[in-house]
Amino acid sequence: MTSPNTRSRTQARAAARLAAVQALYQHEMEGTAVTALLHEFHQHRLGATIEDAEYIDADVLFFDDLVKGTTARGAEIDAIVAAKLATGWTLDRLDKPMRQILRAGTYELLARADVPTGAVISEYLDVTHAFYDKREAGFVNGLLDAVAKDVRG
Repeated sequence: MTSPNTRSRTQARAAARLAAVQALYQHEMEGTAVTALLHEFHQHRLGATIEDAEYIDADVLFFDDLVKGTTARGAEIDAIVAAKLATGWTLDRLDKPMRQILRAGTYELLARADVPTGAVISEYLDVTHAFYDKREAGFVNGLLDAVAKDVRG
């Protein structure tokens, strides 16, 4: 049985992952500088109520690490993800939200050894379900599993 503290930490990290994917999407679409993006999310999105929807408080340090780390290691992450795509597929052919899900998940697998592999994959499947249907979740599962085998052994 999980304690209330563990459950709230898990929910805060789940909220941080979803927010990180949204922030990375905004960064790619608008070119917003990472520092400005972090400030906007800290002030107006994380834990806020927007259009009558109350957002869970996110683990801000975890969110910051995901956004900063994913952008800082972008070329490395893109090369890892691209190597796992089917022949003829490129990152540019993927929907923009899908690219961010795969990038953030790959970053977490690379840089966050404190988070178990199964938890990383499961959490990004949950993020995927916020944007896509079952077929896309299967794609994310397979790709992140292949990445995990390479980067975590």
